Amino acid sequence: MFLVNSRAIIERTLDGTIEIVVQTRNKPGESQRIELPGGRIEQYESLVTALIREVKEETGLDVVEIEGEDTRIDTVGIDPSFEVECIKPFGAYQTINGPFDSIGVYFRCKVQGELLKSGDETKNPRWITVDELRQLMNEDPLQFSNVDRAGIIFYLKYIEIM
Repeated sequence: MFLVNSRAIIERTLDGTIEIVVQTRNKPGESQRIELPGGRIEQYESLVTALIREVKEETGLDVVEIEGEDTRIDTVGIDPSFEVECIKPFGAYQTINGPFDSIGVYFRCKVQGELLKSGDETKNPRWITVDELRQLMNEDPLQFSNVDRAGIIFYLKYIEIM
């Protein structure tokens, strides 16, 4: 099985402090781990469309800004039998070992609306500070979803050099 994911690093600044949205995975038969919003893209679904859909389904929030969206180009209209999208994401991952093979992209984004109490196969979507995120990762990286662990470390490293 090969999966492709679009993942959201949803940011806001509140009183000078950067916060992001995390949630708890709540899927039957899977460990309940902390994860970033996002999920599998459907066949021929664009990365951006998948991101917007997954964020809405899991958190109830509406994506209003996606970093890199202004870089998006597509080949629609050139050859209707083969259309391609190209966009600059924040980061990308690929599994290099594990029970399934997947790749995914992370987009930093901003949202509006109110968080749900639970979403599609998720529960407890919540805002946490970057410091809280770093502390949780340092305490026990295994409490995070397998695919998001590296992405969160990548994001925390990026925040440090900003």
